[in-house]
Amino acid sequence: MKNITSHHSMIYESKNFNVKAPDNPHVDRDDGGHIVIFPKERLIDRQELSPKHATELMRLTVVVGQAMTKIMKDHGVDIGRLNYQDNGNWSVFKPEGPYLHIHIYGRAKRAKTHKYGQACHFPHRDDKPEFYENFKPLNKEDIKDIRAEIEKLLKEDKYSNSNWGL
Repeated sequence: MKNITSHHSMIYESKNFNVKAPDNPHVDRDDGGHIVIFPKERLIDRQELSPKHATELMRLTVVVGQAMTKIMKDHGVDIGRLNYQDNGNWSVFKPEGPYLHIHIYGRAKRAKTHKYGQACHFPHRDDKPEFYENFKPLNKEDIKDIRAEIEKLLKEDKYSNSNWGL
């Protein structure tokens, strides 16, 4: 089976999930950026999550989204909104099938490709690889600073295990 998390740069690792920045993002860094959260155990979709893992994943999406928004704004990308998506459509016909992963797409107000206020459009990479070929991934500074912000946020009482029932 193909490693489902290859071609990504690690941002953060929790007990059951990895947070990574794709090397070939769906959204260009300057349009807001792209982060993916993967469970460490291969799951088909969120229906297979235990209550604790579902809670951990939800907390992680909130924290990663908050960190991404702050850091990308600090780095000059005018994030106005985030989109959280659980897709899996490109894998439905592959032998290994789809797997659970959550995309976090930054939506910059001055975005050039994925215009702010409009739905993102993701043509299949096999059909239109040229659509993605000039998209820049998050850079090393983005990744380092997002990681530090995630770690800082997780120390806040708001995100404590006890407040989230973990």
